[in-house]
Amino acid sequence: MNLNETPFFERHKDLLQSGSVLLVGTVLLTGAAVAALSSFETIPEPVQTAAAVNALPAPDAYENMRLIADSAIVYDLVTGEVLYSKDADRSLPLASITKLLTMYAAAGTLQDASPVSITLDALEEEGESGFIEGETFMFKDLARLTLVASSNDGAAAIAHAAASSKNTDDEQLLADAASVAGLSHTRAANGTGLDIDTTEAGAYGSARDVATLAGKLLAKAPAIAGSTVARSITVRSQDGTVHTLPNTNQDVVQVPGILLSKTGYTDLAGGNLVVVYDAGFGHPIAVVVLGSTRNGRFIDVESLIRATGAHFAGVSDSYR
Repeated sequence: MNLNETPFFERHKDLLQSGSVLLVGTVLLTGAAVAALSSFETIPEPVQTAAAVNALPAPDAYENMRLIADSAIVYDLVTGEVLYSKDADRSLPLASITKLLTMYAAAGTLQDASPVSITLDALEEEGESGFIEGETFMFKDLARLTLVASSNDGAAAIAHAAASSKNTDDEQLLADAASVAGLSHTRAANGTGLDIDTTEAGAYGSARDVATLAGKLLAKAPAIAGSTVARSITVRSQDGTVHTLPNTNQDVVQVPGILLSKTGYTDLAGGNLVVVYDAGFGHPIAVVVLGSTRNGRFIDVESLIRATGAHFAGVSDSYR
């Protein structure tokens, strides 16, 4: 588990109680949202016809938005519409959100059952996930645990395994994946997102890129991406050892219709968070904040989700 990340997601009960967002209070809707993303992997151009939830021409619900984050976006993954942005194309340190790129790259290279071994180099990464050298997992299981618990050991092991299978190195693997996904502001030196030193981050990207990446991962590997919405995860290594670790976003289940969540925090990045949730009957929305604080990222995303509910309900709100 990444020691730089701590769970904190204080939400009000009325978080998504405005307008049509009430419709997403059941897990049954998430299947439709994932289905809506199936074309997002291969058709990156905005689709202009499948708006299941129609916003009314009302006052701007985001008009009074005040965020701690340096950069943010609310992105409609169905229509391609940007509902809100704040320096959304600014390249900033990604921290552990980089792990989404690592899993996207690996999912295009490894099979679900491909063996991934924990190397000594992986164990030397920051944080402790309870692995031992030589312990082997199926890719799908280690990927799920890595995203939920933000395991640096797991991310490093997966990046190495995927790169080795393509006879390349980790950095080139990630660069190729970013190019395929159309992430024009993203570059990663490692698969963990950990800072290289006090002045250089392990990966950089924009809020827009992160929103796109989240949608791409949900389309390519829904079982892996979808695991991030549980409060904890339990997997077994191939020798039968059981590993149970908590989610770095402990209150993730409080977001109705949530499809994906990933936290990130380092000294250079500050607090980062991406959430994808179903805003109603197969209508996934990505919310990203970069450069916030450890606790502020959760407050920022809460404010943006609440404003998005107001947007679709056709009402305005105030954020002071």
